[in-house]
Order: sequence, then structure tokens, then C-alpha cells
Amino acid sequence: MKLSELKPAKGATHNSKRLGRGQGSGKGGTATRGTKGAQARAGYEHKIGFEGGQMPLQRRLPKFGFKNPTRVEYQAVNVSAIQALSEKIGKTEISLDDIKIAGLADSKALVKVLGNGDITAAVTVTADAFSASAVSKIEAAGGKAIVIGK
Repeated sequence: MKLSELKPAKGATHNSKRLGRGQGSGKGGTATRGTKGAQARAGYEHKIGFEGGQMPLQRRLPKFGFKNPTRVEYQAVNVSAIQALSEKIGKTEISLDDIKIAGLADSKALVKVLGNGDITAAVTVTADAFSASAVSKIEAAGGKAIVIGK
């Protein structure tokens, strides 16, 4: 068998109906476009979302919610994760870089320390933001919470 001998499977292809080639063809006259109107004319293009004059879906559905353009998105790191990190690397001062290198936050993300879990180590933690419960737990353990200035 050669490339020149390849053919589609039997019944896989068929000739398309030729439109507008006389009444005897069964598709003459209006060429299946109906009578009159924009869609019967050459060059007709409808707008995206146009539903033939019916109220489009994007206008039927209600709008809701609000996206604040100035929202600041933080990545959360819990106090329990800070405790585990200080035990793992054996440091009492944990910087933002240590948190990111350990994989607790993405490299370009802002980090907020939350007060979920317990901390016993007296560590100095540097981050972009702290929750009130996180600050109280860190200070109760004898550590410090340092906020990086924006």
C-alpha cells in the first residue's frame, strides 16, 4: 500500500448539496435561507451573543457581587506552621524568605500569619501582615511579630 492509494472509508464522505442552482435541484430559489430578512442577504454576520431578537442570556441573568480593584490578597500561614518551620530549620528568627523557601507561600505572594494552632518556641517572625490572635500567641510564647512596611 502506498500513500497515493489511501482513501477514506466507504460511507465516510459525501457530496454536499449545491445550493441556489435551480428549482430542479430542490435547493434553488432562496437556497435554504428563507425569504427576506438580514439572514437571507449576502454578507450577513450576527453579533456574538445575538439570539435572533430574543433577550440574550447575558442580559437575562442577574448581575451580582463586587470585585474590589484595590483588594490586597495575602497567602495565609498558620502559627503552627511557623512552629514546625522553626523546629525544622533550627532558627529563632524566621524571615519572609525562610517562609517562602520552605514552600509555605509563593515567591511573589504577600504573607499573612494567622493564629491557627499553637506555638511554644520564642521566635521572631517577619511577615507582611499578622492577625491579632497570631500576634498574641507569638508574644505569649516570648517571640516578636514584625510587620514589613509597605
